Amino acid sequence: QEPLLESGGGVAQVGGSLRLSCVATIRMYSSYAMGWFRQAPGKDREFVAASSWTGTFTNYADSVKGRFIISRPEPGNTVFLQMNNLKPEDTAIYYCNADRPDHYDKLKDGLPGAYWGQGTQVTVSS
Repeated sequence: QEPLLESGGGVAQVGGSLRLSCVATIRMYSSYAMGWFRQAPGKDREFVAASSWTGTFTNYADSVKGRFIISRPEPGNTVFLQMNNLKPEDTAIYYCNADRPDHYDKLKDGLPGAYWGQGTQVTVSS
């Protein structure tokens, strides 16, 4: 079983919205620092957003700041990524990432944790 299960990808038009969800199915910790990365064709995987285990602290890549919102329904093992005002350059496979709560200090700076999801495709059409 995948340690992280993602859902919510799909196709949206320019200016549209999508919401991604991720649930940590592993039981290594009671809660996790969680975040999102993405990889476009021919490019390296890049950091998108991070959330502390409570959701109190968040950080974003400059390219998505003001358009994407990372949130937690409650402290624990679930995270959402609300993507608004989508642009063609947002087209990528989006990966959920997680690790123990104190990894947030590294995750927010783009250093991924130990656990990955399988990825979900987001396509923005013009």
